[in-house]
Amino acid sequence: MATPGEKLAESLEILHKLENEENLVAIKSTRLSRTHRERLVKNGFLKEVTKGWYISSNPNENFGDTTSWYTSFWEFSSQYLEAKYGENYSISAEQSVLFHAGNNTVPMQLIVRAPKTSNTKIELLYNTSLFPIESSIPNTADIITINEIRTLSLPSALIYCSPTMFKKNPTEIRTALAQISDSSEVLQKLLDGSHTVVAGRLAGAFRNNGQTRIAEDIIKTMKSADFKIREVDPFESKPLINLSFREKSPYANRIKLMWSEMRKIVIKHFPNEPGLPGDKKQYLESMDQIYITDAYHSLSIEKYTVSVELIEMVRSGQWDLEENEEHRKQKDAMAARGYYRSSLAVKSSVENILNGSNAGKVVDQDHSDWYRELFSPSVTAGLLRVSDLAGYRTNQVYISQSKHVPLNVAAVRDAMPILFELLEAEKNSGVRAVLGHFIFVYIHPYMDGNGRMARFLMNVMLASGGYPWTVIPTEERETYMNSLEEASVNGNIEPFAEFIAHLVTQSLKGTPVAKIESN
Repeated sequence: MATPGEKLAESLEILHKLENEENLVAIKSTRLSRTHRERLVKNGFLKEVTKGWYISSNPNENFGDTTSWYTSFWEFSSQYLEAKYGENYSISAEQSVLFHAGNNTVPMQLIVRAPKTSNTKIELLYNTSLFPIESSIPNTADIITINEIRTLSLPSALIYCSPTMFKKNPTEIRTALAQISDSSEVLQKLLDGSHTVVAGRLAGAFRNNGQTRIAEDIIKTMKSADFKIREVDPFESKPLINLSFREKSPYANRIKLMWSEMRKIVIKHFPNEPGLPGDKKQYLESMDQIYITDAYHSLSIEKYTVSVELIEMVRSGQWDLEENEEHRKQKDAMAARGYYRSSLAVKSSVENILNGSNAGKVVDQDHSDWYRELFSPSVTAGLLRVSDLAGYRTNQVYISQSKHVPLNVAAVRDAMPILFELLEAEKNSGVRAVLGHFIFVYIHPYMDGNGRMARFLMNVMLASGGYPWTVIPTEERETYMNSLEEASVNGNIEPFAEFIAHLVTQSLKGTPVAKIESN
């Protein structure tokens, strides 16, 4: 008679085949027998999303952990919608615009248009939902596939999206508009559909966005076709930067727009910068004095189990791998050793900045050195492959319990140079610190270490304005992560700016905000 372990293994084999041989993420209940399905659910390897549909899950996830769902959302949605509607559906124009603008955030509700559906909200996991609307897809609309989901083409999405998008999501709309290089991309659809009101709105939007030629072409062509058109600016403000209209990739303009909108909020909350210190040696010594506290909290935020003793041991080189037989402890020791080596490289970068070098240029040149030092001990110990030190990631990455989906691999290569250009050009060191940290983790350029790298970057930028090295306490992890999530998902940088500004203000006063718990 088979043991419980053998029975579970049999069920896992069937699940493995569905995932790997058929590439299923959305698993319909009929694909598994009731016995296998119930066994996998009971042991945490399968999670019901909606009636009759499941996803694989991690049995080690804590109750309420959203990671497996958020990382599966788009693939689940694409397979579920294909099974339900075939090719006779499209997502809303509004969500289509977000896709074209490079925003793949998991929505609270994904609206779907299909000719034959029930107009009934479909509840999914963690307060997300699908809302199918019975509606024919416009004849003039083009359908393309993004994230394996039937999506309106960019011109169609701009024509059919709600006017409120221009006020509620100006960054996404501006990013999308900037990808239109010629008026002919939208004019044919405007003419064929007799969209006079939309034509006036788009003409005003293009003009506001700095694309005057396209705006003029829309007005003149619609009038020459005997349509009455009134130009209306749908935006509430003008862009604060000059956008690039030569690139089809949305990420450069999107990050520039985010930076220009967010910087004024950071400046509003941040304390005045002290200026570069007169005694550079003393500043560097202060970094050494706070190192143990910083390492303890930065590593603890990443869920490493560290102690003062471990930090001191690896800093001095007295640790011995043979004495750390458990994999977890070995991993912690390598993380601590890597953090120390990386901090030495960071200190060298700070010294160059204190001597007058441009902070953005220094970080651009040096950040790959920080990363290699951060993980080289783990490579030496055999915990990572040598190729893991090669540089930016080559696979998609997800953030635990976050609705934000970091940029795809190709987009990372577009976005990182823009981040360093913005850091180099930015005059305010507080903005460089807050937005440098935020945009870095928003891009998430590495498979691992992004949080530690972002905190190093933040403190290097603080040093460029003479602010003291500032530790983010592990006790404030939830506030820290939630404020980054709010900025990533909703574009609201204020909570994160206030959080960092408070910590920096306390550091300026000499008030300790981070302590080390006894172990």
